Amino acid sequence: MNEEQKQQVTGAGGDFEERMRELLAEDANTIRPAPVPYPAIRRRGTIERRRRVAAAGAAVVVLAAMPVGAYALADRDAGRNTVASTPSGAAPRTSATPTPTPSASPAGPARPATEHQLLDGITFEQAVDGLEKCLAYDQSNTSGADSRPDLGAAKDYRIILAMNSTGDSNAPGDGMFVVAVKEQPTQTRLICNIKDGEAAGLSTSVGSDDVPGAGPVMADINGGKLYQQSILDRGNWKLPFRWGVIGTVEPSVARVTVSYGGATSQAALDHGWFVASGVLNQQVTLAPRIKGYDADGKLVYDSDKDKNYEKRLP
Repeated sequence: MNEEQKQQVTGAGGDFEERMRELLAEDANTIRPAPVPYPAIRRRGTIERRRRVAAAGAAVVVLAAMPVGAYALADRDAGRNTVASTPSGAAPRTSATPTPTPSASPAGPARPATEHQLLDGITFEQAVDGLEKCLAYDQSNTSGADSRPDLGAAKDYRIILAMNSTGDSNAPGDGMFVVAVKEQPTQTRLICNIKDGEAAGLSTSVGSDDVPGAGPVMADINGGKLYQQSILDRGNWKLPFRWGVIGTVEPSVARVTVSYGGATSQAALDHGWFVASGVLNQQVTLAPRIKGYDADGKLVYDSDKDKNYEKRLP
């Protein structure tokens, strides 16, 4: 206690000890530190712990993402079939949407080059069924001693034409024609007639029809049944009459037209074959006239000038 305090105590005439206690109490209140803010400290500690947990969690995510990056880089490595290894201790990755395995195309004959070669509402499936029945018909009528070549299976062929057939005096009853060809092991063409769901007749040609001096377009020498009725009905055909003309073309031929009964049709070109069709509405005596053109539109074939082509109907 300094002198001034002592004088104040003694000058007041009071009890020294009691006054001393009062002064000490006042000093104690003056220098007492502020209470510790325990709630604030607790909140700060909680926030800090959460921050540390969040940071640790972020580090775990990055580590887990690294193998994904490795797979992505491996997939982009052009020109190589690279398989990324799975990190030690990590579970193998599986694709959420597995890539489907392409299914094999069903075995069967090839489709024609254009849908216009399937006529009169005949579907491709119906044409295939007709072809299979024709081949089975041929097999059932071939004996072990028969020298005819095996026509093979339907899957070896390409269907190039399917159309209605008109019955005549020689072969009564309407039906459906199916024309199919194959190139291997030997060029083969077959024309099959289906009536009432059964094979009723089959015409085949095995081997090339090429003849000396043949032009770049050549009508099938046995395809007459597709565009004419029986000689017994000459001049009295059933009309309207669906007709077809088929034959082979060389690669240099870009377009083929067929004129019959006063109307002209443009043929479809199908892997070295031409296929034309139309509907006849009048009696005729002349065979279809066939013309071929190159890519420049130049006439390169005219059946009227082909000495091997029969220009009149029998």
